[in-house]
Amino acid sequence: MSQKKSQDFTEKTISSEVIYDGKIIRVQVDDVELPSGKTAKREIVRHSGAVAVMPITDDNRLVMVRQFRKPLDRELLEIPAGKLEPDEDPLDCARRELKEETGFTADSLHHIASFYTSPGFADEIIHMYRTEGLSAGEAQPDDDEFVEMVTLTLEEAFSRIESGDIRDAKTIMAVYVWENMQLKTKK
Repeated sequence: MSQKKSQDFTEKTISSEVIYDGKIIRVQVDDVELPSGKTAKREIVRHSGAVAVMPITDDNRLVMVRQFRKPLDRELLEIPAGKLEPDEDPLDCARRELKEETGFTADSLHHIASFYTSPGFADEIIHMYRTEGLSAGEAQPDDDEFVEMVTLTLEEAFSRIESGDIRDAKTIMAVYVWENMQLKTKK
């Protein structure tokens, strides 16, 4: 049963001002006209997008990286991920990030989903992939990237979510996708 669209919630941009244009993000403030006719300000973070990779080893372990995240002033355990370069294909970026952060290459990568990280104020989209046929190699992190590879079983990953060691949304999503994949194969 389809749902009837009852009202148009589109906000018309009246003006837009870029207040910061950096290496990773651009921040703008838009004046918008609301559906009611009133006006409001919208603070928007523009981002080129990113990829995330869910690498599962032959012995059924999730490959992750431990790294320091300055906005949180703490280390996090995360699946390999990285920013898309201008006009870069997400699949190519996923292969690159997997190799850079973990040293692994994959025979194939399969798209799981693309999702917005914080649509209330940012347009960042992450394209998530799962791997098949991993082969180990040597990591090649960027000069400003300091990571340590960690592998976890599904049970260990859930334990790390419960303890707060894993708080990253894309990584939590990957753990639940992995669990769902395992449940489907048991049927």
